[in-house]
Amino acid sequence: MKKRKRKKSKTFFGLFVLFCILAAIQNHFQHKTQEPLMQVDPFAAVKQYRPQLQSELEKYHLEKYTDVLLALMQQESHGHGGDPMQASESAGLARNTIQDPKQSIQAGVKHFHRVLTYGNQQKVDFPTVIQAYNMGSGYITFVAKHGGKHSEELAKQFSQMQVKKQPELYNCNGNKSNFRYPYCYGDFTYSTKVLNNMQLLVDSVTVNGDGKKNTGESF
Repeated sequence: MKKRKRKKSKTFFGLFVLFCILAAIQNHFQHKTQEPLMQVDPFAAVKQYRPQLQSELEKYHLEKYTDVLLALMQQESHGHGGDPMQASESAGLARNTIQDPKQSIQAGVKHFHRVLTYGNQQKVDFPTVIQAYNMGSGYITFVAKHGGKHSEELAKQFSQMQVKKQPELYNCNGNKSNFRYPYCYGDFTYSTKVLNNMQLLVDSVTVNGDGKKNTGESF
């Protein structure tokens, strides 16, 4: 009789422990689902540079392009490093020579102003201007001679022309698995990526001082 009682006691205790464990697990997941999900803004790093970009653009009366430059910066560096606009080469310097964000923004805005002005003169579309931030003003000249509208196919053709001039330099570091290979001069998908960043930036939650959502300005 005593053995049976002990067995029943052990069985009851085991069931009780199992019940407590299941209750604890259920309670944990209930609290977890009730916790509000924190939204991570992928543009948080670049948005800190909005005032500096706008101030620099105002010097050229181009402040309406602030969000465009933020989208460019997102593609170039995600707002990190000493040269967030990756503007060293456009300033005639070696890559990553600039290590001051303020100087980077000055050089990047100057480069953007240059390609935008030339793009308007050549009457090309705006995606061509964006692609020219990556590939240089020569791309604008090339597109102007081929219909005036950017396409990734034209960007590939232009890249291939530049690669043939300096194949040792523009070889994607010999990495044939690089998505750009063999079009290793610039990034032929650059304009597409920046325009996508523009849309994501507009959709990201940004609230002005008046409590209204800031959706940015159109180009």
